[in-house]
Amino acid sequence: MIRRPLLTIEAATHRIIAIEQYADAASLDRMPQVEFYDGVLCCGFVNVHCHLELSYLKGAIEEGCGHGEFARQMGLQRNKATLEERIVAAAAADRAMWEEGIDAVGDIVNSNDSFEVKSQSPIHYHSFVEKFGLRQPNSDICRTLLHYPETSLTPHSIYSLNDAEFRSAITTNDPAPLSIHFMESAAERELFLGKGSLYEWYLREGFECDFLGYTSPANRLTQCVPPTKSTILVHCTDIDQRDIEQIASHFTSKVYWALSPRSNRYISNCEPSSYRLLRQSSATICIGTDSLASNRSLSMVEELKLFKDVPLAELLQWATFNGAEALGISDRYGTLEEGRCSSLVQISGIDLSTEQLTEHSTARRII
Repeated sequence: MIRRPLLTIEAATHRIIAIEQYADAASLDRMPQVEFYDGVLCCGFVNVHCHLELSYLKGAIEEGCGHGEFARQMGLQRNKATLEERIVAAAAADRAMWEEGIDAVGDIVNSNDSFEVKSQSPIHYHSFVEKFGLRQPNSDICRTLLHYPETSLTPHSIYSLNDAEFRSAITTNDPAPLSIHFMESAAERELFLGKGSLYEWYLREGFECDFLGYTSPANRLTQCVPPTKSTILVHCTDIDQRDIEQIASHFTSKVYWALSPRSNRYISNCEPSSYRLLRQSSATICIGTDSLASNRSLSMVEELKLFKDVPLAELLQWATFNGAEALGISDRYGTLEEGRCSSLVQISGIDLSTEQLTEHSTARRII
């Protein structure tokens, strides 16, 4: 972080001409056409994991109901809104993300509901088409959605596809990363041991799982995903040191650990404690908001507030450059550099003596 930064920006193009440091506030008074912003300035955020199409479900699902019950309620609520209501909700969420300073989004799609909004948005979207379904995989709709621009195929999770279908969703000739829900709850690990709430739900529904022989989610991931495939692992609330080490030793391509702490708190009252293990292991962490079905807003700053013992400079790297790198767009987003056209975001309400976010911290787009 640069203290007392002075940025010279070309008005027409938003190209950064110079990044300097001013001496004191009095020196700014002698400079023409200088605008002063209190707090911290950073580039636009990258929300690496979102479900824009679920914005119409805000407040529809009970908080703290647990992972299995959340999935059940999603099934009950998902088809109740009209297409117009879904589009209006997605447009409002998109606008709110832009105004708060989000430049780019890794967006999960299971339908074509959000593509009209995204085509008109100033936000850069990469859409991950999720393949899932133990009884009847959604292969037909996946093929349809992949015709839209900036889309790629990914398995939904380690537990929602049988083996052949899971492997078929991993395309080695596509440079786009995978985005896989991973270890969102303890029930995911328990499933591979033949117990727990997810296992019991599958028994009740008559789902057959041919992948339990892998004995753990990490084993399935490392035995099915090629080591060269760039991968974003999402949620990661129930990981342990052995998982991290096993995954790190398997992949030669970079692995990105996407945390969505407010969503995990909303669904299962989970705290984001796994980030401490990830930091100790020098893992690359990025931030996602998940959806309004499991969150009160799509605010990156509100997510960052939950990591109270992490330095602000590190948090901002998670929320900007790391996310841009995960989505393969760090040549355009994620940093403030001389010569680059960039957005500019003001974060106010910061305790400048400790350089920490406070409960009053907010972000707004300047450029």
